[in-house]
Amino acid sequence: MNFQNFDLIVVGHFSIDSISLPTNRTSYTSLGGAVTFVSLVSRCLGAKTSIISKIGEDFPEEYLKQLQDEGIDLSGVKRIPGETSTRFALEYDETQNRRLKLISKAPPITVEDLPVSLNAKIVHVAPIAGEVQCDVVRQLRNAAGVLSLDPQGLLRSFDKKGYISYRSPIDRQLFSLVNVYKSSQDEIFAVTGKTDLKSSVEAIHTLGVNIVIVTQGPSGSTISFGGNNYKIPAYPCRRIVDPTGAGDVFIGAFLAEYLRQEDLLWCASVGSAAASLVVESLGSTFLGSKQEIYKRAETIYEKEIKQ
Repeated sequence: MNFQNFDLIVVGHFSIDSISLPTNRTSYTSLGGAVTFVSLVSRCLGAKTSIISKIGEDFPEEYLKQLQDEGIDLSGVKRIPGETSTRFALEYDETQNRRLKLISKAPPITVEDLPVSLNAKIVHVAPIAGEVQCDVVRQLRNAAGVLSLDPQGLLRSFDKKGYISYRSPIDRQLFSLVNVYKSSQDEIFAVTGKTDLKSSVEAIHTLGVNIVIVTQGPSGSTISFGGNNYKIPAYPCRRIVDPTGAGDVFIGAFLAEYLRQEDLLWCASVGSAAASLVVESLGSTFLGSKQEIYKRAETIYEKEIKQ
């Protein structure tokens, strides 16, 4: 496969998620991981998308078929004999707070796993359990017109039972390679060691990042570029069924529009619109249509941002 022909390449582990919601009596299993949500929504918006990942023998073929049927290239996905895939248990309470437990972990993605011909318009690095290290990110920087990073999987440390805490330090030099940074508010606080959003965003910019995006759940998101911070409201959902993947859908939609060299506030509006659709259904089963995403984005952009 010629990896020079893709608009967007997403790098990180898939996850097989067992999700418990306060509205459901039993948990359900779904294909997850940032690479899933980012690639599905970017493909929905017309980006030619590929995934670089590793999976174990236990990874269901039906999940791969689901992605292939959407037109996502999986030639960079390696199934490793004798290994297990990354699995998480996610438990939500009535306020959408999430308890996350690592059940198993696929082998790390190494420089040797990267295609020799790798060269994409955008590469989004989205580890979920420390599977992508700095040497891989440096190699990806050389192959990407734009390098985007979600550091969540670099921050996570796991105790013996698999429960996480945001305590792992990140090499600050890593951020000098990045054009677009996206994380949750709690994660940017953990990265910077600061306790307010404005100072945290400024700290990420100081490290060399041009565009900083902070997702804030039902409160919307903040995007910072060109010396200014902008508040992007959340689209009012009909109902919130499952918040899993909302932040990943946001950045996937944002990057798909960024490829088109659109106004960054429009790109963020599309991200917010797409995120509102994914939380209205279970897991990665429904992301809405391109038309519905744009319709909601126009409402956010015209009525909220341009006023």
